[in-house]
Amino acid sequence: MRRVLNVQLKERGYPLVIEEGLLERIGEEVRAVYPAERAFILTDRNVDAQYGAKVESALRGAGYQTAKMVLEPGEATKAFPSLVPIYSALLENKMTRTDLMITLGGGVVGDLGGFAASTYLRGIPFIQIPTSLLAQVDSSIGGKVAVDLPQGKNLVGSFYQPKAVFIDPVVLDTLPERYFKDGMAEVIKYGCICDRAFFDRLAASPTRAQLSAWMDELVYRCCDIKRQVVEADERDMGGRMVLNFGHTLGHAIEKYYHFGKYSHGEAVALGMVAITRLSEARGLTPAGTAQCIADALKAHGLPYDDPLPPMAQLLEAIAHDKKNLGARLKLILLRQIGACFIADETAAFFEKNDVDGIE
Repeated sequence: MRRVLNVQLKERGYPLVIEEGLLERIGEEVRAVYPAERAFILTDRNVDAQYGAKVESALRGAGYQTAKMVLEPGEATKAFPSLVPIYSALLENKMTRTDLMITLGGGVVGDLGGFAASTYLRGIPFIQIPTSLLAQVDSSIGGKVAVDLPQGKNLVGSFYQPKAVFIDPVVLDTLPERYFKDGMAEVIKYGCICDRAFFDRLAASPTRAQLSAWMDELVYRCCDIKRQVVEADERDMGGRMVLNFGHTLGHAIEKYYHFGKYSHGEAVALGMVAITRLSEARGLTPAGTAQCIADALKAHGLPYDDPLPPMAQLLEAIAHDKKNLGARLKLILLRQIGACFIADETAAFFEKNDVDGIE
């Protein structure tokens, strides 16, 4: 079933297409959106082995002159040293502002490639073809593109919307188990912040086979939630912050372990439980909410009760959080499963570490 969402951002709006088997005719789909002369494909080694040749052949069949750059997979690639080779390859292939970049991969490729597209020649068009669950439901939508700094994730970036996002849920069949679970943390997040019925359905579908039976619907629901939030707050200065539930602590956990111990989704899973325990201890969230989230995460094979690093060291990373506005920190907390709010807090919120008690 073909599902199309239109992200309405005035002149920066774009279609988001979800359809099983979409990759089989990706050339004509891209051509219908942006008929450039050249297409530059940015991907990583793992994705290239599965889909690189197919996408490049389809684009050539649709009349594009193509070039491809293959990166090493992993968060370490999403850094400034990776940008110069990308810019050099774009120049060597004579890419102009009327040509097209295509990011084929997960969140790292999408964020890095989107940032390169936003800055090369002061901006060239790009299209996202996300291949991981996390990228399909979250990072490919909304125009946030960035690279990491040693001090933290995504600290240098821009808001740069793609010309289109093409999502083929079939490609998730080749996703390794750990990274499928990684994406499920973001899926569960959407249920936590605004859809209790969706959360309950996820909790009742703990196996990959059960999820596969309604995967296109699952992806569509997540994308539709994010579309609505982004349309209301493109620049992340208000309501869009709710999408970062679990991320304030999650990003700090990732940084503490130098992006090596936990994937993004795993760290967010820990962050969702930990921030909710803290919120419960302060009477802002009903008791038992964190346990409910932990049960859902456990059912999907995600971490939920791992010991956290010392809070004093996490606070060093939190100090660089992009949701700091002056001396205040915007935290995303739950009124209950399916309803969230933005709390205006200081570092004192974290001083008493009430994150134990999950069984």
